[in-house]
Amino acid sequence: MTAHTPPTAPFSDPQLPFAKRVDDLLGRLTVDEKISFLHQFAPAVDRLGVAAFRTGQEALHGVAWMGPATVFPQAVGLGATWNPELVRRVGDAVSKEVRAMRAKDDRVGLNVWAPTVNLLRHPLWGRNEEGYSEDPKLTSAIATAYTHGLRGDHPTYWRTAPVLKHWLAHNNETDRAATSSSVRPRVLHEYDLRAFRETVEAGAVAGVMPAYNLVNGRPNHVSPYLAEHLRTWTDEDLLVCSDAGAPTNLVDAEHYFDTHEEATAASLVAGVDSFTDHGTDSSQMTGRLRGALERGLLTEADLDTAVRRQLSVRFRLGEFDPEHDPHGATGEFDTPAHRALAQEAAEQAIVLLKNDGVLPLAPDTRIAVVGLLADECKLDWYSGTLIHRSTPLEGLYERFGAQRVEFAEGVDRVRLKTSAGAFLQVPVVEDAADEVRGAEGALDPALLAGRTDLPPLTTDPEGTELALVDWGEGVLTLRAPDGRYLSVAEDGCLRASADQPGGWIVQETFRLEPHGDGHLLKHPGTGRHVCVSAEGVKVADAEPEVFELVVAERGEEAVARAAAAADVVVVVAGNDPHINGRETEDRTTLCLPGHQQRLLRAARAANPATVLALVSAYPYAVDPAELPAVLWTAHGGQAAGTALARVLAGDVSPAGRLPQTWYAGDADLPGLLDYDVIGSRQTYLYFEGTPLFPFGHGLSYTSFAYGGLTARVDGETVRVSFSVTNTGDVTAGEVAQLYTRAVEASVPRPRRALLDHRRLTLTPGATAELDFDVPLAAFAFWDVAQDRWRVEPGAYELLAGASSEDVRLRTTITLDGEPTLPRTVLAKGLAAAGFDEQSGIEIVDRTKVSGDAVTPGGTETAELVYRACDFGRGIGEVTVEVAGSGTVELSLDGGPALAALSPAAPTSGPYDYVSLRAPVAAAGVHDVHLRLRGPLRLAHVGFSG
Repeated sequence: MTAHTPPTAPFSDPQLPFAKRVDDLLGRLTVDEKISFLHQFAPAVDRLGVAAFRTGQEALHGVAWMGPATVFPQAVGLGATWNPELVRRVGDAVSKEVRAMRAKDDRVGLNVWAPTVNLLRHPLWGRNEEGYSEDPKLTSAIATAYTHGLRGDHPTYWRTAPVLKHWLAHNNETDRAATSSSVRPRVLHEYDLRAFRETVEAGAVAGVMPAYNLVNGRPNHVSPYLAEHLRTWTDEDLLVCSDAGAPTNLVDAEHYFDTHEEATAASLVAGVDSFTDHGTDSSQMTGRLRGALERGLLTEADLDTAVRRQLSVRFRLGEFDPEHDPHGATGEFDTPAHRALAQEAAEQAIVLLKNDGVLPLAPDTRIAVVGLLADECKLDWYSGTLIHRSTPLEGLYERFGAQRVEFAEGVDRVRLKTSAGAFLQVPVVEDAADEVRGAEGALDPALLAGRTDLPPLTTDPEGTELALVDWGEGVLTLRAPDGRYLSVAEDGCLRASADQPGGWIVQETFRLEPHGDGHLLKHPGTGRHVCVSAEGVKVADAEPEVFELVVAERGEEAVARAAAAADVVVVVAGNDPHINGRETEDRTTLCLPGHQQRLLRAARAANPATVLALVSAYPYAVDPAELPAVLWTAHGGQAAGTALARVLAGDVSPAGRLPQTWYAGDADLPGLLDYDVIGSRQTYLYFEGTPLFPFGHGLSYTSFAYGGLTARVDGETVRVSFSVTNTGDVTAGEVAQLYTRAVEASVPRPRRALLDHRRLTLTPGATAELDFDVPLAAFAFWDVAQDRWRVEPGAYELLAGASSEDVRLRTTITLDGEPTLPRTVLAKGLAAAGFDEQSGIEIVDRTKVSGDAVTPGGTETAELVYRACDFGRGIGEVTVEVAGSGTVELSLDGGPALAALSPAAPTSGPYDYVSLRAPVAAAGVHDVHLRLRGPLRLAHVGFSG
């Protein structure tokens, strides 16, 4: 008797197309099962053999949060390589480690939340380290490479499924869950959307994550742009995953909706497919979804749309075809190739900003390496745990020999004396375990608790000498002699217990607040002061202790001693990625912290041959005039020290290039919340001042000559060629950059804009011929009058060189384009947000679903200009759609007001618009000027005969 073999369900049949299999599985799910799939932690459906699934594995520059993994340079460092091929290999290695780690720990997810493609518009943004560049073209090139590496090259099955962060116009941590980025149409299309669009169109993106902020008054989690733009760029189903806690923010922080059911329904309909909220507890979100369904705010078809997108990603990941998944057996983890790649990436990320000939260092150089980061290999919030570690000091020891290298960290060595005359004492602990924060992995490292297994601090007559570092803005750390940082655990006690400052809320930072003849020691993590009582040393709301700071040695004293005895001093300065400038916290200044300025001055005074090596997640405003050499690198991961030493020694010629403008000072910066890069002349595209170091800048140990620039228009392509020759005697890399400028533009256009680039390595005397095929679309701008892209006819300059300011070759081409036409205002009127120029305007949401309006932003009066409006043979009336209260004044060509329109009474709400009419006589082409007075929203202006 033959046993009956049950038929294979269509969703399990690998011979069928994914779309049919998804539809079949979707049809087998109950409504409750569909709802359960919409939380980050989707449960298993045992009756169908469907496993549990979670969205969101951090993998920005290596596998993060899940324990030891290969740590590559920060994203801004990868951007500084200007090398898509290298970054693709980094993505490939990271995705292979994801698979290898998942094979041993199923908490590791395959839906990776990386890369970050937010543009580095403002250098004070706390998350500068996470982006690639201020330029959309370079950002998309690097992001595309990384996503292709993460995806893998199999035509059907993806190794991991990358999700781009953070949609959209997100460059501030200050009040990030409540602030609105005012983004005019040109900035939206030419700048913020562009990096996302080109990366998605390249075909290796599985989804996006909306940002916490609002854009034009509407939260990104209900953005109409998800449907209007994102989903039109690809035929693939994209999975949109909310940011953590953002669904709740729609009600609690943003007050955009009255109920969570309304907010959740609106997010789902707008295009959010997976809700990341309340950690692993899905009950809150599923309860809201169920409530929205019961209230008729959602239909089952809405659920189906979102679940289908998730299932599409899961099928592409091979989850339902384990026997066919080519990535299932991937076991490459911490391989020699990955270690070599981490070092290669760290080397290529180093940028030589200035060099008067002191570099490279001769083999017999006596070196003093000094500074707060000289013996550090810092990690950031999105790093894995180090398996291997190389600091600048260790790298120089290895390269030059320990006998030729002196070290001075430059910390202030202090003791803290209590009002009773005793000193804070760190108890000596024999055989204490060396615990590294997060080494065991955590789905949410923000929940990791501090150590309580070590004894709390006490007081005694001698006390313990502590290493004090002031990281700027009064934020300091205190470190015990055994290398552990003073930290506060849940019980409030102070212990020397942390291997490094870290955590979502850093528990290892303090502030010294002047108080009488001494100082209070405040703990920002808890907001409490340090108290000393019979119960011990802890933070509490009780009477705070007044400490006397007894300084045994200033850091600059040790630095000066080491510097004076050396041939060359290398000052390693920069930031700790968990302190001052990080997620949730923007910087307030470009200045190097005062403690490190003291160390730099001391080194320079003791030895003029002082090299400054900046290791930081963002630019600084540092005067290089008296320094013979300056380098910058982002935190370079596990091989950072080795890489820096090899560059200093000349084993590798530096070829990193700045991915963003380094401004000379804070006065050059726009407001952090000013997102109008055009109107405020931001980034290298529009900045008209003199930068400290320009976008694309970076020097070499050799020289390069450029020649033979040619350009011709061939159909829809501009073909550009030029040569680069290594004219020096060192094999080295160069980044050849191609820019354009519209010579006589009718609207403000970039001073120059990157069209393409090529990183190449040349031996002495070698020449490379470079060819670039630039699509005509690259010369287009967003025409607000026609609400579309347009290539303007006329001359365009092509510039080839070594940076945005170091232009070596120029030529000009003429493009036919489309002629500039006046606005046909009789037919369409004027969309209020479609202005050419503005002063004092904020763009806001016309409705909660779609559309824009404008309003005075923080002032009583604002102005708008709409150029070249064609009134034909004449008009006799103007109509405005407004909400709120106030006045709209209309004039032509800057003349006197022709009409003033005000609601008879304030409208009942910001979305309750009324139409107001007034007589106006005009004919022909004129510039329309509008002045808004009062808290008025203007959505549209119409004209009739």
